[in-house]
Amino acid sequence: HRLTPITNLSLLLRPQTYLKRFFNLTEQSGPSARGGVSPMSRRLREMQRFFGLQVTGTLDTDTLEVMKKPRCGIPDINIGQFSTFGNNVKWQKNPLTYRIVNYTPDLSQAEVQDSIQRALQVWASVTPLRFTRTNSGPADIMVSFSRGAHGDYYPFDGPRGTLAHAFSPSPGIGGDVHFDDDETFTFRSSKGYVLFMVAAHEFGHSLGLSHSSDRGALMYPLYSFGYPDTFVLPKDDVRGIQSLYGRYKTK
Repeated sequence: HRLTPITNLSLLLRPQTYLKRFFNLTEQSGPSARGGVSPMSRRLREMQRFFGLQVTGTLDTDTLEVMKKPRCGIPDINIGQFSTFGNNVKWQKNPLTYRIVNYTPDLSQAEVQDSIQRALQVWASVTPLRFTRTNSGPADIMVSFSRGAHGDYYPFDGPRGTLAHAFSPSPGIGGDVHFDDDETFTFRSSKGYVLFMVAAHEFGHSLGLSHSSDRGALMYPLYSFGYPDTFVLPKDDVRGIQSLYGRYKTK
């Protein structure tokens, strides 16, 4: 179908923010040395390739539609099917500890705990990794709900947009997962965002995976609804996590 270019200035400002955040667009102005292609156009092409869109290098309606979709807050710079953060970024210990620091008012504490435990089990079911919950003190993976600016240089943006973000394995903030509490999280309903699905994706980052361009993968950056009781980790994600930690060992 015919693609409609976007020329409205207010609509152009959001894409610049999106490309800066997720595709490393820098503040350069004017054409670059590379054949007169502007940095914005180059990053648009990169984004369009990643999401399987028609690669035009211009802001069209299809590209803008993808930019509007709720998603993870981690950048999409590594393009390809499953990818890791590189340089063997992974946990060198097992089991790992996790702690739920606070809770969202959208769900009961039991529902949050169940969602988080199931989301971690998604990864434990295909690797030797094990997770132990702690109720106080530091943990390898600290799980929290926050709004707006919350002390990590990656402020949340209110309803829709970015749903959550996580940090790759390392001491301190590494492994931690932050959920945007301006979102509506659900236990199983599609009237909001299923916490289990968002958490399972973010824990992939906590364990060392970056985004995948495979639309069927859990590590694809855009949110998709899934039912906790029937969810099976897609093959792309299994290959990714097993490249870091190996296969699940049966006794």
